[in-house]
Amino acid sequence: MVSGQAIVYVVDDEIQIRTAIGNLCEETGHRVKLFASTEEFLTENLSSSPSCLVLDVRFPGTSPTGLELQRRLAETGVPIPIVFISGHSDVRVSVEALKRGAVEFLPKPFREQEILDAIRHGIERDRRRLEREDIVREARQRVETLTAREREIMLLMAEGLVAKQIAARLGVSEVTAKVHRARMMRKLELRTPIEVVRLIDSMGREAETIRAGAG
Repeated sequence: MVSGQAIVYVVDDEIQIRTAIGNLCEETGHRVKLFASTEEFLTENLSSSPSCLVLDVRFPGTSPTGLELQRRLAETGVPIPIVFISGHSDVRVSVEALKRGAVEFLPKPFREQEILDAIRHGIERDRRRLEREDIVREARQRVETLTAREREIMLLMAEGLVAKQIAARLGVSEVTAKVHRARMMRKLELRTPIEVVRLIDSMGREAETIRAGAG
């Protein structure tokens, strides 16, 4: 399970707003970092703990807008959940932000419970992402201990083939196929074919790479 105290980043040029949100988050047990501009936020080394970004839409001067920051984070592969806040009612902007994956778009002034609920949703989304990444990382480490033959057998088991069918597909004896299968299952710490299927499914794109290599 992913552990570590969640952190909330608040980016708003209005000191009263960002301070108020920061105080709310600290009261609910989150760490908080406050920024007056998107440029300032972009210099931050983001935490590996579950996180959420509370982001204003508009900023004065030459600072990137909230939407521009959202776009930049997506382009650089930073998947932090974003809760937008705005003092301007702009349906087009809110629709665009939500289409790009924002957790919520809240007009100012908002109720305390509204912002807290949105932040909690964002943190839980990020926690689930980190848990999936942990599963894939552990699966990759175990799969890397397999020989090329054991990887082939793993993939064939995931297709639903039994030992006799695997042996025929690989051109080996059934006894040999069973020996390789047993070693593979022991290395992966699995006991049933359905667990093999779940392991492959959990790896997503990593599994496609293994399939390509086996092919």
